[in-house]
Amino acid sequence: MVTTIYMVRHAESPFIFGEEKTRGLSPRGREAAIKVTEILKDKKIDRVISSPYTRAIETVREVAENRQLQIKTYENLRERPIKGLDYHAEEKELLSAIEQSFKDKNYCLVGGESRVAAQERSIPVIKEILNNYKGESIVIGTHGNIMTIIMNYFQKQFDFQFFQQTTKPDIYEMAFAEEKLLTVNRLWGNSHHEEKQ
Repeated sequence: MVTTIYMVRHAESPFIFGEEKTRGLSPRGREAAIKVTEILKDKKIDRVISSPYTRAIETVREVAENRQLQIKTYENLRERPIKGLDYHAEEKELLSAIEQSFKDKNYCLVGGESRVAAQERSIPVIKEILNNYKGESIVIGTHGNIMTIIMNYFQKQFDFQFFQQTTKPDIYEMAFAEEKLLTVNRLWGNSHHEEKQ
């Protein structure tokens, strides 16, 4: 019995310091979210789950509404902060820290969350979904960093290099047998407008 998880990385959302949880999609991001809905329109979707952050919910909202499904949010699927949320850092510093965290699972910046800590909170949720909804197809509204960390838990090839190649939005179809990851198929491809993270 195969359980399918569609990891949907959120569309473009303008960074606003201090609004990590509440910032929504940009106009361009809202257009891309419509394309996400189009890509998934012919897929069997049994439920829609999301990070509690607004930009993730907004990216999968129409997928849920089209099927008259409620979006269930899990706090432990929130984005992984490599630094404390009240700590300013340049993007170059953040990317360097994220890269280091894939070499050292305990690494993070001041006030941040290490890769191992992020897995310890998020993987039990993924396992709960796999065990409670066997044979179903589930969309998860997510973020680039935590998505990569979750995928990395199941297959080590999903690393910093993979993270850098992901786009906003992005869609990965993951097929599981029990808790074993069988295949990963990227659904958001070159035929769609891509925005590098």
